[in-house]
Amino acid sequence: MTNTKISLETGRDWLIKLVTDETFIYVIKRLLQALLTIFLASALSFFIMKLSPGDYVDTLRQNPKISPERIEEIRRQFGLDKSWPEQFWLWLRQIITRGDFGTSFVYQRSVSSLLWERVPATLLLAIASLITTWAIAIPLGILAAVKQNRLTDKILQVFSYAGQGFPSFISALFLLFLAQITTPLFPVGNMTSIDHAELNWLGKMLDIVWHMILPLIALSITSFAGLQRIMRGQLLDVLRQDYIQTARAKGLPEDRVIYVHALRNAINPLITLLGFELAGLLSGAFITENFFNWPGLGKLTLQAVLAKDQYLVMASLVMSAVLLIIGNLIADLMLKAADPRIKLEDLN
Repeated sequence: MTNTKISLETGRDWLIKLVTDETFIYVIKRLLQALLTIFLASALSFFIMKLSPGDYVDTLRQNPKISPERIEEIRRQFGLDKSWPEQFWLWLRQIITRGDFGTSFVYQRSVSSLLWERVPATLLLAIASLITTWAIAIPLGILAAVKQNRLTDKILQVFSYAGQGFPSFISALFLLFLAQITTPLFPVGNMTSIDHAELNWLGKMLDIVWHMILPLIALSITSFAGLQRIMRGQLLDVLRQDYIQTARAKGLPEDRVIYVHALRNAINPLITLLGFELAGLLSGAFITENFFNWPGLGKLTLQAVLAKDQYLVMASLVMSAVLLIIGNLIADLMLKAADPRIKLEDLN
């Protein structure tokens, strides 16, 4: 009995501590804000689609094998015979009550199942690009700052300016041309080979990586160039601060001054950019996926827009908004972990 009482008191104290914790309160506030953002994003996407000429059944009317009666039956089946506000409200209500995003007009399947099939491929490409970009851009940005105005710095600046000057679709076109002249060195199309199912687990992983090389490069070039320049600028700014000069005057080794004292403060603004970086990667992935036939959310969304598959378009945009909100939330929490002096409430 005594042990049970102690256990209950411990659980109560833990719960009180959790509810009053700054991080917990911040996460709850951000999630509540996210609900409003997602609602506005879905409403905006719905009414933009409705303002564009035509709808899904207009394409069916061009097929002489489909009778007008069948077309009207399809309109009633998908609720297209109702008013715009009524269509949106019915779609929203079934999400809240049943977690159902509707049925895809084109695929005749649950929208949720289509999204769950495609989201992992987009996340794989975006996260791989994020890791690759940061793993290369941060060290090169530090090197450029340390070698300021020397040959190394000038060469890296040329590469960064060139990288930022090439939009994602130009880089993708160039890489497609490279794949053509070096075929079959770099595969283009899908994310696996024909014999993927016959490979062992290591072979399957290497097969996906092999197919991901060109999309990854296309998606990472612009991000890498911008991040490298930001890292260089931030570190140079910190190295001019008085406390850095004081550390040098005390005789601390230059490596310790740079990598312990300066880098820790220079990296914080880059962590803030992490959420925006994920947003840029997701939008860039939409372009890259279509060029390289990568089976992700971007390619699915473009096909849905062209076919006027409204429930699939709306659900895809909602999913994209969710991924961006999660990315920004993770960036804020990482910034708090990197520098405990920062108050989360100041990041709103």
